[in-house]
Amino acid sequence: MPPKPLRTIAASPRVVSLLDKLHQQSQAQESTLSMYAFWIGYLLKSFFLGNFWSQKNDDYMRDKFIALEREKCEFIYLLARATGARNIVEAGTSFGVSTTYLALAAGQNAQTQPGECDTKVIATEKEPTKAAKAREHWKDAGEEVEPYITLLEGDLLDTLPVELDSTGPIDLLLLDIWTPLALPTLQLVQPKLRPGAVIITDLTQVAKGLYKELLDYIYDPKNGFRTMTTPFNGGLEVTVYLPE
Repeated sequence: MPPKPLRTIAASPRVVSLLDKLHQQSQAQESTLSMYAFWIGYLLKSFFLGNFWSQKNDDYMRDKFIALEREKCEFIYLLARATGARNIVEAGTSFGVSTTYLALAAGQNAQTQPGECDTKVIATEKEPTKAAKAREHWKDAGEEVEPYITLLEGDLLDTLPVELDSTGPIDLLLLDIWTPLALPTLQLVQPKLRPGAVIITDLTQVAKGLYKELLDYIYDPKNGFRTMTTPFNGGLEVTVYLPE
């Protein structure tokens, strides 16, 4: 029986080895006491003081992976392959781990679908040092991944509208970003979502209160979404855009 990653994703040994290394580095960071203390403090302050993010938090997280767990990444890869997603938006790229899975899926979909269609993974990252590291990782991944990624640096509310204007209908949106930006990002992308597009949001169970505005919006049938919280660690929201 092949190793588990090779049962889930179709990728060269080069890409599998890179992903193994990045997940190990991310897990090592996230398991430290300082990271636990940071997240507990953030959730408590948000509960009592409201949804907020400070410059101090930015400074602390500047060199942190904050990568999606491997199981979530593999699940999203399979969703992208199953839906034939070729135009994808990722809000919150960090060091580019989940982006690698998305680009791998989009590129493979492009190779198996006839006709000339756009294939683009739009990645967004505010922090320049993280954007630079992400580019290094995609370069290491090579031709299976790098050619399909367009990285937008800066405030996505400024950079994303311009890129969306030159992009076809969006097949999949990954919201892996600070909670105050989740709903504005969805509303920004929504006019470009194709019927049946999938929206993935991380940690909607553990951070349910912080996601209140987003969840209220997607729970309201008039906005055209159907959704469920899947039982991954912290909750992973899987939402489908089905406008009437």
